[in-house]
Amino acid sequence: MENLDNIETYAKQYGQKLIDFLPNLVAAIAIFIIGWWIAKVIVRYVQKFFEKKDYDAALENFILSMLGWVLKILVVIIAITQLGIETTSLVAIIGAAGLAVGLALQGSLANFAGGVLIIILKPFKIGDWIEAQGVSGSVKEISIFYTHINTFGNQLAVVPNGQLSNNNIVNYTVEGKRKDAISIGISYDANIKEAKDILLNLMKEQEDIHKDPEPQVVITELAESSVNLSLRFMASNDTFWGCHWYTIEEAKVRLDAAGIGIPYPQRDLHIINKEK
Repeated sequence: MENLDNIETYAKQYGQKLIDFLPNLVAAIAIFIIGWWIAKVIVRYVQKFFEKKDYDAALENFILSMLGWVLKILVVIIAITQLGIETTSLVAIIGAAGLAVGLALQGSLANFAGGVLIIILKPFKIGDWIEAQGVSGSVKEISIFYTHINTFGNQLAVVPNGQLSNNNIVNYTVEGKRKDAISIGISYDANIKEAKDILLNLMKEQEDIHKDPEPQVVITELAESSVNLSLRFMASNDTFWGCHWYTIEEAKVRLDAAGIGIPYPQRDLHIINKEK
């Protein structure tokens, strides 16, 4: 009978505590749901504000991501506080948890720091064509931890910001124009001056090829079976590849029309008759 009395006492005691705790639990859940919704509304409002202004797209995405994380963490802290947990205890718990998570996620913290450096130093921006970490493509998004790159084959490459901020990056877009160097070999029997004039006129005729600096045709190598010429010109980023492909194709057509051969690799064999 004594055990039953104890059980009944404990049931009443903890049942009453649960009833007393329910209002705080309901309030905490309500704060979490409403606060989460308000956080999304604030982020959406800030996003619309950015859309009306001419700010850097990478900076906008970074600020929106940071704002979303900060607001959601704040909502969680307020909801937990509503449950009756003291602020000092909560701060101590968060500090200890932050230390443990920081040690476990050193790479993520490095990526976060790398993202901050990319936003501040701006080695590239959204829309730039870059080459880094074995990946080449157009920058699609710069988030807190990763940079998303859309490759030439339309694949999405996700590169950690920590690696991008600490390694070499080639930005093909930032200067607004690119220089090409197309190598074409002609026969040793060909008239070099005539070949150079044909190729130089080909580049000068194209409106998309810049006149300053002027295009050039130079001899780069006396190879085993050909005299190698290099066609060098400058073009804007948006017309560069069109000029590149057209120049290669038209160079072959015009050299053929002039009777200037582009030789295949070949070797001369000398047979010696030892009996003679």
